[in-house]
Amino acid sequence: MRVVTWNLNGIRAAHRKGLYDFIERIDADVMLFQEVRALPEQMPKDWSEPEGYEVIWHPAQRKGYSGVMSCSRVGAEEIGRGIDTDLDEVRDPEGRVLHTKHKGMHCVNIYLPNGSSRDNRQAYKDQWIEDLMEWANMFVGSEEPALLCGDLNIAHTEDDIWDPKGNKRSSGFLMHEREWFSRMLEGGWHDLLRIHIGPQKGPYTWWSNFRQARERDRGWRIDYVLANDAARALMKSAEVMREGGLVVSDHAPVIVDFNM
Repeated sequence: MRVVTWNLNGIRAAHRKGLYDFIERIDADVMLFQEVRALPEQMPKDWSEPEGYEVIWHPAQRKGYSGVMSCSRVGAEEIGRGIDTDLDEVRDPEGRVLHTKHKGMHCVNIYLPNGSSRDNRQAYKDQWIEDLMEWANMFVGSEEPALLCGDLNIAHTEDDIWDPKGNKRSSGFLMHEREWFSRMLEGGWHDLLRIHIGPQKGPYTWWSNFRQARERDRGWRIDYVLANDAARALMKSAEVMREGGLVVSDHAPVIVDFNM
């Protein structure tokens, strides 16, 4: 089973730039998109949902902002939205978490907040990641395979960012954010791409639009597929399709194959 996670930086713009060509090339069974920034009724007239896929939208309440979408051609069961499991009412107005299940695999589609715009958003992000860790604990140790997939807006180590020294005070590479990521891994989650490729600089999944960062491959690795023990045991391979980040979005898709 092939799973792809990809921040589209706006699905309407991605559609214009050739998203469907990449969907065909990637040939994924489950596609998890972040930052779709649209409601279904806002899509262009020539838009149609990917043929053969069941599509589940979880847009933000605010138009043109955030939102995630999950697509599957192997069946999809929607389990929940948001991470407020103790509430009767889903409280995820920014459309950041969509939990689905495919052929026995739990896939949690995540678009983690960005804290770079102002201090109150960094504080929101800091609380959000702690809440996510607590919520995700239900998958650790489970016999059912589970994945946390998406744009986590954190580069974990110096290998995951082109310029660690110059970004040590940047949101997404703050020491407490990196320590949170380490605690996630120590708590039972596995970074599948890093496990597959081993220690090396990159590969990056996001590039700034400034100073030819994309062309020079000076980026950040902030898009991940994290797996519990059961899912890690099924991993076959993992890769980043950098071309997708050069053509369709400012992020590249992360692709993982599983023996299922």
